[in-house]
Amino acid sequence: MSVPKPPKPCKLVLGLLFREDEAKVAVLRSLADRFGPLDAVTRPQDFAFTRFYEKEMGPGIRRLFGSFDILVEPDLLVPIKAQTNRLEQDTARDGRRTVNVDPGLLCEERLVLATGKNAGHRIYLRDGIYADLTLIYRDGAYRPLPWTYPDYAQDETRRFFGLLRGILIARRSGRIPRWTHPMEDLQS
Repeated sequence: MSVPKPPKPCKLVLGLLFREDEAKVAVLRSLADRFGPLDAVTRPQDFAFTRFYEKEMGPGIRRLFGSFDILVEPDLLVPIKAQTNRLEQDTARDGRRTVNVDPGLLCEERLVLATGKNAGHRIYLRDGIYADLTLIYRDGAYRPLPWTYPDYAQDETRRFFGLLRGILIARRSGRIPRWTHPMEDLQS
């Protein structure tokens, strides 16, 4: 018989699609107000994996990934997705989103995204939100699955999540390294 144990807290991460830098900055600030400071953000890259979002957001969409300094309990994924959905609605223009925010939980074993869309590999949580198993950690790296979105399956993206995994492990152990600006070392 298995004995239920409380889950370990996970790293709150996000994928952000946007067109305008002003919208990106406003949404990142709003997310930081809600969930605390971001501790890592990738450089924006052109998003050319699908044209699905162009119907609503227009051409020239870019993608970035980020993570928050806090660790969260896994059962908070649904209310976090509800908050990001409201943020998308609040920043919409003429009924069209200016950003798409995909919150997720990075654990040592996996990356799970929150979504409102059902599919065969997604598990219903509650309130119209599903858990999408996006990456699994195996053989020293996060690995894509047959249904993993192409931007999450990219080597560069998976390396970023691997770095975040190291931060997660250090945070849980209380051994988080002190992050400094490279110029500080030159001034001492």
